[in-house]
Amino acid sequence: MTMKPTDRFGIAAFYCFADLPDADDWAERLRSEGEAHDLKGTFIIATEGINGTVAAEKDSLEAFLRNLTQEPRFAKGSLKRSYAEFNPFPKYKVKRKKEIVSFRQPEADPRAKVGHYVKPAEWNHLVTDPEVVLVDTRNDYEVEVGKFKGAVNPQTQNFTQFAQWVKENLDPTKNHKVAMYCTGGIRCEKATAYLLTEGFREVYHLEGGILNYLAQVPAEKSCWEGDCFVFDDRVAVDHQLRPTDWVMDNDLNWPVKIEKSPGRD
Repeated sequence: MTMKPTDRFGIAAFYCFADLPDADDWAERLRSEGEAHDLKGTFIIATEGINGTVAAEKDSLEAFLRNLTQEPRFAKGSLKRSYAEFNPFPKYKVKRKKEIVSFRQPEADPRAKVGHYVKPAEWNHLVTDPEVVLVDTRNDYEVEVGKFKGAVNPQTQNFTQFAQWVKENLDPTKNHKVAMYCTGGIRCEKATAYLLTEGFREVYHLEGGILNYLAQVPAEKSCWEGDCFVFDDRVAVDHQLRPTDWVMDNDLNWPVKIEKSPGRD
């Protein structure tokens, strides 16, 4: 994504599955270093790794990321950047939890086994294979904003419901090739690990998620339809990873697109 001259803030989405028996120490370190760099956003820390999306003025964010990625256990982490004219987070939080993304299926451990990573440049070829079942692992309100053409919507309200949907709707003896995607890649790490434990053999997921795909695949060659929901004040981003016209209806807890009047910007 190309920065605009007015882009004051950098936004970083980072996750890594890694053995962190010292998760408590890391939580305190992230609180201290994040505050020192005036970060906003959220990190989740667990013994299985780290997950977060944070924002700050660009130089400050890059300094923080340099320190974070010097940790050898995070060397293979997934880092995606975007930029905005405003900070999309109201405050900074570090949460210590049992999982860095709640799934409640302990046998689904990406540190042990995971599906095949598919790079954005190779994704279109895979998902147009008629033998492939393409599944969106995100929640129903996220799918409302945008999805890949032809993807199955499990209509879940949270990720913990996904395992039950798999049991009721997919069959390893019939669905020989399953491809999955999510916003940044982390949910698919657990989803593919789970399908492997359930006897599925050919399981694929989009490396770096939708955000990585939008950053790398030109819009004219894209299989993406609509915008991409994000969990911050931007609500959704377009194919250039720019904030769009979606807002959250707080009463419905559902994204709503603002319709512009004809003749107005």
